[in-house]
Amino acid sequence: MVNIGITKTKQLQETSIKYVSAKGQANFIMMLIDKEILNEDELAIFRRGRNAKSASMAKNADVTTYRIATGFEAVWGYLYMEKYHERLNQLWTMFIDFVEE
Repeated sequence: MVNIGITKTKQLQETSIKYVSAKGQANFIMMLIDKEILNEDELAIFRRGRNAKSASMAKNADVTTYRIATGFEAVWGYLYMEKYHERLNQLWTMFIDFVEE
């Protein structure tokens, strides 16, 4: 965000929330699932992350939204750890477009 010129603290905070909110992440991953953009491995990782027990609870989201967002983060982690950088960049670009709509 700083790279695109957002340098004021308040604006930086407000913009970053769009990217890290459980609601935004959950909406994005559900769109990917609805449009059948995720492959079978990614779907399996999503389900595993979504269904995993969590030691903490979300402050600003309901349990279902929080779990779906956890699945989203599991997919991101999987792609990064497996070094699927091209796929990660592809989904990241889609996520930015989705958030900025």
